Amino acid sequence: MSAPPLLTFDSYERLVAGLRGRTVVAVEYFVLVGGSEGTDPEEWDYGAWHEPMMGVELTMDNGDTYSAVWGSTFDHYGLELYPAPMSGFLSRLGEPGGSARVAVTEHPRWTGVLGGPIESCRIQWCGEEHGAPTPLPEAVHLRTATGQVWIAAGRSATYEPDRPGPFYLGTDDVLVVFDTDIAERAGLAV
Repeated sequence: MSAPPLLTFDSYERLVAGLRGRTVVAVEYFVLVGGSEGTDPEEWDYGAWHEPMMGVELTMDNGDTYSAVWGSTFDHYGLELYPAPMSGFLSRLGEPGGSARVAVTEHPRWTGVLGGPIESCRIQWCGEEHGAPTPLPEAVHLRTATGQVWIAAGRSATYEPDRPGPFYLGTDDVLVVFDTDIAERAGLAV
């Protein structure tokens, strides 16, 4: 694995702004594995939100691939997006005790986001007003004409599908939220 390029506040803003007008055509999650053989993907689908844990890979209509992972470039556990495949960030991919690749392109929650150009995209920064010493990227929000998604560094505190939340942001997990009400409960919809 090679080290990802160093993100700065400005380079990250430019990278995410560059997604506008692009179309996401495929999505894969990278989840932890367990079970007796260490190869069973852990649960990730909780209805209005998903917890792929290790990251999300987005493939664009021109073949470019972007990886959303948690990282500590800006501070402890922010959401970082890189123009590279997830294989550049994870070791033991597909091996016992590593991470599993799960294709979610056909998942009903992604259908509103896929197939149409991204109309707006932004980084949600958490700053000093929330106790962070420097701005921390909590999430990337993507919106198309027919859907939206927040990809965040975080996890839910409760894994029951009928009780979404509370949520913890700034963890070493990746959280994906599709619903505005759930995003508000998680502190993402601002």
